[in-house]
Amino acid sequence: MSAGGSGVGLVPLVAGILGLGVAAQVLSDRFQVPSVLFLILAGISVGPTGFGIVTAETFGESLSAIVGLSVAIIVFEGAFHLKLDRLREAPSATIRLVTLGAMISLVGTAAVIRFALGETWELSLLIGSLLVATGPTVITPILEVVPVRDRVATALETEGVVNDVTAAILAIVIFQLVVQEDPTATAVLADFARRLGIGIVVGMVVAGVIWYLLRYVDLSPDNAPQNARLVTLAGALVAYGGANTLATEAGIAAVATAGILLGNADLPYEENIESFKGDVTLLVLSFVFIALAALLQLGDLVSLGLGGIVVVLVVALVVRPLLVFLSTTGDRYTTAEKLFMSVVGPRGIIPASVATLFAVELSNPANAYYDPQAASVLVGTVFLVILTTVVFEGGFARHIAEYLDVIPMRVLIIGGGKVGRALAERLEERGENVVIIEREQEMVEMTREAGFTAHHGDGTDTEILRKAGAGNAKIVVAATGDDDANLLVAQLADSKFDVETVIARANNPDNVDAFEDLGVRTIDASSATAWAIDNVIERPALSNWMTEIGRSGDVQEIEVTAEDLVGKTISELDDQLPNGVLIAMVGRGGDSEVPTEDFTLQQGDHITFLGRKESVHEAIDRCHPHE
Repeated sequence: MSAGGSGVGLVPLVAGILGLGVAAQVLSDRFQVPSVLFLILAGISVGPTGFGIVTAETFGESLSAIVGLSVAIIVFEGAFHLKLDRLREAPSATIRLVTLGAMISLVGTAAVIRFALGETWELSLLIGSLLVATGPTVITPILEVVPVRDRVATALETEGVVNDVTAAILAIVIFQLVVQEDPTATAVLADFARRLGIGIVVGMVVAGVIWYLLRYVDLSPDNAPQNARLVTLAGALVAYGGANTLATEAGIAAVATAGILLGNADLPYEENIESFKGDVTLLVLSFVFIALAALLQLGDLVSLGLGGIVVVLVVALVVRPLLVFLSTTGDRYTTAEKLFMSVVGPRGIIPASVATLFAVELSNPANAYYDPQAASVLVGTVFLVILTTVVFEGGFARHIAEYLDVIPMRVLIIGGGKVGRALAERLEERGENVVIIEREQEMVEMTREAGFTAHHGDGTDTEILRKAGAGNAKIVVAATGDDDANLLVAQLADSKFDVETVIARANNPDNVDAFEDLGVRTIDASSATAWAIDNVIERPALSNWMTEIGRSGDVQEIEVTAEDLVGKTISELDDQLPNGVLIAMVGRGGDSEVPTEDFTLQQGDHITFLGRKESVHEAIDRCHPHE
C-alpha cells in the first residue's frame, strides 16, 4: 500500500512522521528554540517544496479528520493547563493582556491584512483571530532560557495559555463569516451561539463523566494511573467527535470546555495525566505540520510579496507593543520589561494547526465554500508570521533581555510577614526579582495585594522551594518567626539547591551560635533592634541619616569586571559619576577601605556607591551598562 503518489508505504511514512516529531523536540531542547520552528521546517522539507514525499493526496479525504483530531488534542491540553486559581492571582495587567490586548491584536492584525494584502474583511478577521494566540509551546522554551522576573513570566505564560483557547474559539466564529454566503450579523451570531452552546454542553457532560469515573469508580487497582490517562484522552476525542456530529466546528469548543473543567477539578493522578498528554500532543503535532507540508508551498509565501512583509512588521513592531503598553499601564512593570514583553510574542501551535484545519476545508472541492485562493492566503500569512516571530523573537530573546537588563538576581524570601514584605519592598526598589513563600493563605493574599509575587506553601518543603524557583535563586532569606523553620530552610537551600547566599533570621538570640556553628549566616533580630535603638540614643544624626538613606537614598556594591574600569583611579572614575553619588568604599581581597583619590582599581575589586537612589542607579548603569 502506498501513500498517495509518492511511492512511500503508509506505515513507513507514519513512522517517519513520528520520528521527525521526536527529532524536532530533541533539537528544540538542545538549542533552546521553540519546537514549532523545527516542526515547520521538517514539514516543508518532506512536502512539495522539499522532497515531495507528502502531497495533498497523501492522506486522501482522511486529511481533514487527522488534522481535526490533532487540533482537538492540542486545544484540550492547552485548556487543561488553564488554571482558574492562577487567573485569580494574576495582576490586573495579565487580565488586560487576555482581554483588551487580545482585542487590539485581532483588530490591528485584521486591519493591516485588509489594507496591505487587499483581502476581504472576513478573511482578514479570520487570520487576525488566529494570530491572537502566542501559546505556551513557544513562550515556555523562551522563559527557560531567559529567567525574567516572575511577574513578567507569569503575564507571558498566562497570556499564552488563555489566548490559545480564545483564538481557537474566536476563529470558529469568524470562519462562519468566510464560508457563509451573504452572512448577516444576526445569522452569524445565532449560528455561533448554537455551535458554541452544543460544544459547551457536550464538553460539560464528558468532563462530568470522566470526573465521576476517576473519582468514584475503581478503574484498576493495579494500573489506575495508566487507565486515568487513557480515560482522559479518550474523553477528549469523544467530546470532539460527539460535538462535531451534532454541529460542525462545535468540537473545538467541546474539548476546550472539557479541558478547562477537568484541569481545575483536582483529578486523581493529575501529574500523570499532564505528562502523558504532553507526549501525545508531541506526536499529533507531527501530523499537523506534515499536513501543512501538503498545503504550504514556497509560492504561498512568495505570493504575499511586499504586503506580507508589511503584515509581519506591523504585527510584530506596532500591534504587539501597542497592546502590551496599553495592557500594562499603571502596573509595576518597568519600561524595559514592557519592551521585552513587546518583542517576545511569537505565534505557535494553535494558529498553525487551526489554520491548517480551515485551509483543508477551503481546499476541498466537495465543499460549497471551496476557495483555494483564500486557503493559500490563510496558510501563507499565518506561517509567515509564525516563522518570522519564532526565528527572530525566539532566537534573539536572550540577547534582547540582556540588552534591556531584564534578567535580575532572584531572591527567595521565606515568610511573608512584616519583615519579609519590608525586605521584599527594598529589594524590588533596587530592581531585584523577589519571590515570597508564605504558608498562611491570608498573608499570601495580603502579600499579593501589596504587589509582590507570593507562593502559598510551607517553605521547609523541598518541592515548594523548587516550584518557587530555589534552583535559580542567588539569595535565599529565611525570615519567618520560627527559628526551627528558618534553620531547616537555610540547610535545604544550601544542600539541595546550592544557593550562593543563604541568610537566616534568628528570633531567639540564644540560637545565633547554633545557627552559625552550622555555617548559616544569621541576623539576630533582637540585637539588630537593640543596635537601632542605641543609634537613636547615642548617634541620632547617624540614625537619621541611615533612615533617610533607606527612604530616598541607596547603597549599592558592584564588582569591577569591565575592562574600561580596570586601571582607573578613584579620581578618574569620580569624574564620570553623576551628581549626588560618592564612592564610599572599595573592597579587595576580603579587606575594605575608604579609598584615596589615587587608588587604582583592579579586576575583582568591589566598589560601594552611596547617595541618592537615582544617582546610585545611574552610576551602576554607567559602570555596567548591559549587566
